[in-house]
Amino acid sequence: MKSMKESFGIIDDEGNLFGVINIIDALVVVFVLAALIAGASLVLTDDSDSSSAPTTETTNVTLDLGTQPEYITSQISVGDSYSPSKNSDVTITDVYFTPQDESTRAVVRAELSAPKSGETIQYSGAPPRYGRQLEFLTETYSTAGTIRDVGGGAELTTTETDVVLKADLSETDARRLSAGQQIRVQGREVATIKSVTTYGTNNPDTKTVFLGLTLQSVAYGEQRAFGGTTIRPGASLSLPTEAGLIKGEITRVGATTQRGQPATRDVRLQLSNVSPLLANSISPGMTESFGGKTVARISAVQRENATIVTKGQNGDIYERSHPINQDVTFTANLSVRETDTGVTFKDQTLQQGRVVTLDLGTVTIKATVISGYR
Repeated sequence: MKSMKESFGIIDDEGNLFGVINIIDALVVVFVLAALIAGASLVLTDDSDSSSAPTTETTNVTLDLGTQPEYITSQISVGDSYSPSKNSDVTITDVYFTPQDESTRAVVRAELSAPKSGETIQYSGAPPRYGRQLEFLTETYSTAGTIRDVGGGAELTTTETDVVLKADLSETDARRLSAGQQIRVQGREVATIKSVTTYGTNNPDTKTVFLGLTLQSVAYGEQRAFGGTTIRPGASLSLPTEAGLIKGEITRVGATTQRGQPATRDVRLQLSNVSPLLANSISPGMTESFGGKTVARISAVQRENATIVTKGQNGDIYERSHPINQDVTFTANLSVRETDTGVTFKDQTLQQGRVVTLDLGTVTIKATVISGYR
């Protein structure tokens, strides 16, 4: 009986398959082909998976980083980037600094890059919502910010906003302020002083200053903000000036001067029942002036003994002249502003009976308006 080799001629006496290739070599070839087929299948599978991967898109946001120390703000710059997770990146595209008390507030515009899911991106696992906190880490600094705006361009929407700021300052600090001074933070201009108006107060060492300012503000929809302050009458604002840190209150928005048109009025004023020393200290020609600007000048003075009211033993009422004290009536030419609601002096409406303060250099008086205020 013939062997299988002889019957079918598949493997000869020397172990060659079909008399051509050794059986061992054939098995090696089969193994290599199987590996190639498996590799090709894996590549095709990977290509199929990659085609179904989510699309990466970008969205711009405004991040309020809050107040930061100088060693942080000095490092923040356009181009800084951070990747908090796979396929999520944030890059700063614009920077805005403003003063806030003794610190600096930083607001940046940033581009978020992340996979898209539905109508928005999923930055580090969640949509970029208003109010969301985002970390920002680089090789030189670490900080975090709150999303205040989503969408729009790569740059912050900044605009110039005119305001009037009222502040009480020492006389020395008030003299260091002048129109044209620029206020800078981290080398960037954030505000410019357009006008300075200074008035005396009850305290001869303190002046009330009205500063006309042009602020570099950021727009959030219809609102404008300077750092963390929404610009509106009554809002508090702080500025680092050549006179030091000024803290004041915004009294007007949209202009750099006080309300109304400048004018003058001859107003009759009176001091009642004052000592002879005070009465004799007031004379024609005295002025309230500051920085070369005169806000009040006395032109005429009348003095007479003050009238006092006494009650007799029988209950009758009598008017008599005071033996020492005097009433002083005088006329002062006041620098006022005419508004739609009346005439103002030192930002207060002039009315009969209103008490005004005059710092005449050698004496500070509080006198009552009698007439001439219309």
